[in-house]
Amino acid sequence: MVVVSVLTGLAVAWLIAGLHWYLWRRLVRDTTRDGSRWRIPGGIVLGAGAIAMCGAFGVMFAEVDRAEWRWLTWPGFLWAALFLYLLLGVLAGEVVRPLLLRGLVRRDAGTAAPAGGGEMPTTADAAPGAVEAGVTPQPVGATVGESHGTSTLRPGPAPTGMESGAAVSGQAPPPGSRPLSRRLLVSRLAAAATVIAAGAIVGTGTYGVMNGPVVRRVTVPLAKLPAQAHGLRIALVSDLHLGPALGRAFCERVVRTVNDTRPDLIAVVGDLADGTVEDLRSETEPLAGLTAPLGTYYVPGNHEYFADADAWLARAGELGMKVLLNDRVSLPDFDLAGVDDPRGTSIGRGPDFAAALDGRDTGRACVLLAHQPVVVHESVAYGVDLQLSGHTHGGQLWPGNLIARLPNPTVAGLELYGATALYVTRGAGAWGPPVRVAAPSDITVLELASLQGV
Repeated sequence: MVVVSVLTGLAVAWLIAGLHWYLWRRLVRDTTRDGSRWRIPGGIVLGAGAIAMCGAFGVMFAEVDRAEWRWLTWPGFLWAALFLYLLLGVLAGEVVRPLLLRGLVRRDAGTAAPAGGGEMPTTADAAPGAVEAGVTPQPVGATVGESHGTSTLRPGPAPTGMESGAAVSGQAPPPGSRPLSRRLLVSRLAAAATVIAAGAIVGTGTYGVMNGPVVRRVTVPLAKLPAQAHGLRIALVSDLHLGPALGRAFCERVVRTVNDTRPDLIAVVGDLADGTVEDLRSETEPLAGLTAPLGTYYVPGNHEYFADADAWLARAGELGMKVLLNDRVSLPDFDLAGVDDPRGTSIGRGPDFAAALDGRDTGRACVLLAHQPVVVHESVAYGVDLQLSGHTHGGQLWPGNLIARLPNPTVAGLELYGATALYVTRGAGAWGPPVRVAAPSDITVLELASLQGV
C-alpha cells in the first residue's frame, strides 16, 4: 500500500510539473523572443505556484494545525483555481491561435503589392541625404560591383522590414525595435486574454465565497403536511468546510445569515470542517449561536470521516445540535429523520434506512436529512416525502458541474423522484480553493406548503 501511495504521488507530481511546463511554454516562451529576460522570471512564478498548490493540499491532508499554515494554504489554493482557468484558456488558445494567424496571413496577402508590379525608384524617390552626397540611387535588391573601374549593378537580396532602414542609416536597428512576427503577435494576444480572463474569474469567484452565501428561498408542497404547518421554514446548511482557508469569521457570517432568515428549524447536513476537532474547535464555536424554535439537527458528511467522525458527532452535540445518526424524531407536524453518510461504510457504519424509518406512521409527512443525494433511491423506497442534501457544491468550479453530474442524481436544486422530492444545496462554503465559478454558495430556506385545506 505504501509503494502504491508513493507511485501515485510521483505520478501526480509529474503531471502537475508537466502541465505547468506547458503553461510556461504557451504563456512565456511563445510570447517572448530568444534570450528574453522575462523567461526565467516567468518560470519562477509558475514553479512557485505549483509548489504552493501542492503544499496547500498537503497541509489539508496532513495532521497539522491549519491556522498556522494559512500563509501557505491561501496562495496555494488560489493558485490552484488560477491554474485551472489558465490551463483551460491555453487549451482554448490551441484552437483560436491558428485561426487568428490564418486571418492575419489572408489580410496581409490581400494588401500586398503584386510581385514584379513595382517601379524602379527614381532620383526623386531616393533619400535626400543620398542625393546630396552624390550617391546614385539603386534599385531595390541591387548591389554595386566594380568591373574595370566602372560601376555596375547586379541583383542582390531584397532588404525587408527594419533591415532596409538600417541600410540607409548605416546602423543596425535596436533589438526592441524589431517588428513582431505574426506568430509572436498572436501568441501575445492569446496569452494576455487568457491571463486577464483567468484572473477576473478567480477574483470574482473568491469575492463571492468570502462575501458569504446568498439566501435562496424555495417552496416545496407536501401532500401529507397538515394545514397548520403550511409555511413552516427549514434553513438548510451544508458544506461549510471550515479549515485551511475558511475560518471563524466566515463561520460567524454564516450563522448571522441563517438566523436572519428566522427559520422554524435548521438542518445541517454535513461537511462542517476539514480537519480535526482539536484543530478547529475555535473555528466551529460560532455554530453554537444557531437558533430556531424547533431546534437545529445534524447529520455527518463524508469529510467528517476523513478525520474522526465520532469526535465530530460529539462536537455537534456540544454546539447544541441534535444528531440524527440513522434515527428520527417526531415533530408536531411531520417526522424528521437522518441517515449516516455512505463514507461511514469504511468503518462498518453508513446509512441505515431501516433503523431510521421502520415503524413510523406512514400517514405523516417525512423529511429526511442525508449529506449525499445518491441515497435518494432508498428514500423513494421508504416513502420519504422530502430529502435534503448537499455534498455536490453545485460543481464549485466550472466545468465541475459536468463532472458532478456523473455520480449524483441531482447536482443542485429541487427535483422529483417518484413521490419523493429531493433538494440539493450548493453549500455555504468551499472545499480547497475558496473560489466558486458558476456555482454560487447558498443557504436555502425551504418553505413547506400544505395541500390539505389551504
